[in-house]
Amino acid sequence: MARTDSSPHARSKRPISPIAGPYGHPFHPLMVTIPIGTWVASFIFDIAALTSDDPHAFVRGAVWLIGIGIIGAIVAAALGVMDFLTLQRGTRAYQMALTHMLINVGVLVLFIINWFIRLDDDYEALNIVGFVLSIIALLALSVSGWLGGMLAYHYGVRVADESTQAADGFQNR
Repeated sequence: MARTDSSPHARSKRPISPIAGPYGHPFHPLMVTIPIGTWVASFIFDIAALTSDDPHAFVRGAVWLIGIGIIGAIVAAALGVMDFLTLQRGTRAYQMALTHMLINVGVLVLFIINWFIRLDDDYEALNIVGFVLSIIALLALSVSGWLGGMLAYHYGVRVADESTQAADGFQNR
């Protein structure tokens, strides 16, 4: 069933600003790949540090990856807020987006704490507190990612409407 311009979610399909990305192609989902990728890679480096005879490079690399992820998350969050502002209050999509955002803020805080804890180390061994924080943060990030997927694929937030897709030849193929 195609949504019309009078639906509660019609506004959520349009960008609030060109900075958020053009119609039908938001930048937020693109930018989240940076923190997700770097934080998962830092976790892999942590595992490598646990199994290595010389963990120094892996421990230092994980710290760098966490820092890069923090910067990427801040940019992704700014773009996500722009998409969030297009949602109509009181809708299920709004509540889901608010939960998605709050979980992501928590994940970002955990990784900032994680980064500062690891900066105080000598990089000779894996910081177990940092490792546990990474596990907790990545589990929360998985839940948040599922919610983000629901926002895009179930509610169609910032996804071109069905009539635009049909006009572009994307339906019934």
